[in-house]
Amino acid sequence: MPDTRPLAGLLVVAMEQAVAAPTCSVKLADAGARVIKIERAEGDFARGYDAAAKGLSSYFVWLNRGKESVVLDIKRGDDRALLDRLLARADVFIQNLAPGAAARAGLGSEALRARHERLITVDISGYGETGEYAGMKAYDLLVQAESGLAAITGHPAGPGRVGVSVCDIACGMAAHAAVLEALIARGITGKGRGVAVSLFDGMADWMNVPLLYYEGTGKAPQRVGLAHPSICPYGAFETSDGALVLISIQNEREWAAFCAGFLGEPDLPSREGYRSNTERVANRPAVDAHLAAHFARLTRAEAAARLTAANTAYGFVNGVEELARHPALRRVSVDTPAGPVSIAAPAARVAGEPPSFGAVPALGQHTDSVRAEFS
Repeated sequence: MPDTRPLAGLLVVAMEQAVAAPTCSVKLADAGARVIKIERAEGDFARGYDAAAKGLSSYFVWLNRGKESVVLDIKRGDDRALLDRLLARADVFIQNLAPGAAARAGLGSEALRARHERLITVDISGYGETGEYAGMKAYDLLVQAESGLAAITGHPAGPGRVGVSVCDIACGMAAHAAVLEALIARGITGKGRGVAVSLFDGMADWMNVPLLYYEGTGKAPQRVGLAHPSICPYGAFETSDGALVLISIQNEREWAAFCAGFLGEPDLPSREGYRSNTERVANRPAVDAHLAAHFARLTRAEAAARLTAANTAYGFVNGVEELARHPALRRVSVDTPAGPVSIAAPAARVAGEPPSFGAVPALGQHTDSVRAEFS
């Protein structure tokens, strides 16, 4: 059967490793693009991050389904010639090599687009191509720190790391969206375009609210753990059986309903220190202590029932163990060299189109076939 996915027939060449660039290219592969992943002899270093997925790296399994792995040494004449032939037929070229490496190798985006008018080039970097940080190596946690994200994350005792590679993911998602826009533009103009996305820019965009808050008030949002810096009550409370339940009160109507339906204190919103969100934020220790006493008398199930009856937004603070059996978790199976692996499904669902995903490649699995095809 012909592939009817929207990007079927497109060729993507990706000189990529780790997380940011593979995040972009795996989404293109899911949509039907042919993604040829160029790896060094030792492979994408994310292949060695762990061995949790049936002996394979969880990172690599997550982000490399549906790709072809070709091992090249572009310093060798025949391998470089093969890469050039691939690029001559490619629609998209993605690279996240070390700062300046692509240009030194003759793979600068402007030069490539000058040779191949329809090519869309995607340069993924840590801090962009200009300025004093352009030459800096950048990994996710470093950018979490540099961007201010770590400073507003965690407990008041100190900065914290977001527990997933959020800067890489933000960058890869932005690159994916930009590639789709470039493909649409090429359909109109017939010409490719250069796309550049940095990890820092991706996270700086996500940091706009803290940035605007700081520049408007002169104060940065404080680290408040599982609470909200400007809304109260909005935080986690422990039940009698040790569960943590997080509640979110967004407006005075919800606060009144919570007080009446959950606390059984319909008059609480009229008391000093409880009358408005501003008062409650200023009075947070007393408000939180008052609520904590109520939660401490209830089991997880009892708290859930009463919160539901009061129409209060809530969620339990689950661990990964609870995520693994969460009723809302959708899963898909991906073939790997070690056998099928069940992963969390990509977020987007398309009506009437069941998801279909390619296999995760072994290192160099497609080198010979691609070399023969593009000879």
